Amino acid sequence: MKKKYIPAYLLTFVNVLGFSILMPVLPFIVAKYGAPQWVYGLLITLYSTFQFIGAPILGSMSDQKGRKPILLISQAGTLLSWIIFLIALYIPNIYVLGVSVPIMVIAFARIFDGVTGGNNSVTHAYVADVTTRQEKSYIFGYLGGIAGLGMIIGPGLGGLAASSSLEYTGTVIVALLVSSVTLISIYAWLKESHVPATSAKKQTYSLKKTFLIVSRIREANPGDKIKLLFLLKVIFATMMAFYIGSIALFLIDLFDFNEKELGMFMFVVGIFLSFNQAFVSKRVIAKIGEFNTLKIGLACSFIGLLCITFTDNLYLFIAFYYIMNLGLSLSFPTFNSLISIHADPSKQGEIMGISESLNSLAMALFPVVAAATYGLIQFNLYYLISAMPLLAFVIAVMKGKKVGL
Repeated sequence: MKKKYIPAYLLTFVNVLGFSILMPVLPFIVAKYGAPQWVYGLLITLYSTFQFIGAPILGSMSDQKGRKPILLISQAGTLLSWIIFLIALYIPNIYVLGVSVPIMVIAFARIFDGVTGGNNSVTHAYVADVTTRQEKSYIFGYLGGIAGLGMIIGPGLGGLAASSSLEYTGTVIVALLVSSVTLISIYAWLKESHVPATSAKKQTYSLKKTFLIVSRIREANPGDKIKLLFLLKVIFATMMAFYIGSIALFLIDLFDFNEKELGMFMFVVGIFLSFNQAFVSKRVIAKIGEFNTLKIGLACSFIGLLCITFTDNLYLFIAFYYIMNLGLSLSFPTFNSLISIHADPSKQGEIMGISESLNSLAMALFPVVAAATYGLIQFNLYYLISAMPLLAFVIAVMKGKKVGL
């Protein structure tokens, strides 16, 4: 392993862990404080809304100021957000205007982490800076594998820590330790990969401009290939937002899982994700190319999401879940590598920032909708979710050759 990639691997890991470690415990924390199910979706939405705001700003700031200082600041913010979350767990459950104070503080912690946690765009820009054209596909594949590792370890650690005598405090302490190690590694090992030109024009931002993502894409003028990839990513990100906002609730209802059991289930399926992203996607890309791999990934996502509604047998469910998981594993790294390959090198930070904003916008808008809708129609929601990758697959087949992908 090249030392220059270690900080990027750790950043990817800790960003995923920051979300995944809460997956098996956040629904139970919400229930503990007497909040309805949609609040679970709201906490996800708040994090992603402010990540959406932060991602393009951090990405473009890294183009102007360099990658390392922005990554240091953003990771310090993530560390502080976990300290705020820890404090929330020790606040008495009193109500102000009908809202639990601990839930309000947790919401603030998720907002703060979202603002500073939009550093995926900077991480991806850093990787794009230090890799060749040939290295991009497999390095982004490795990053996908690291993300999968975070999805393995995070829920397992979160569920096990929450089932210990420390309860939810244990979950937050683990996240604090991992964030601290990552911050130290950035300071010690990451070398600046982008020296901005002294004559580079400084950009200014407004909140309005941040949310007008179509205008930002138009200003960046990324070309037809990137525009098609952005369209596909919007659909895929919307699917993921609905999935993430409802899957824990679905699993709890279907199998009556507690925190530990939900964490262990996610631990098992995370093994699939890590293996597929780190090894399977690399081999499939090498044989058929990035865009064909993406199409297969979208098709598998559709099949798996549809089939998990067909059974309440745990082992058959896991088999169907693997098909869906394989689809996600083939799609995640290919989106990033395709966008990186076809982006203007002088705009890597900006383009990656827009790309991450598409994810964050979907996560800002739809998890609370997903949680609320799931409360009304239960598993039938997954018929709607499965239609999204099918739509993206059809568009990819029809439009891909026209733009040269």
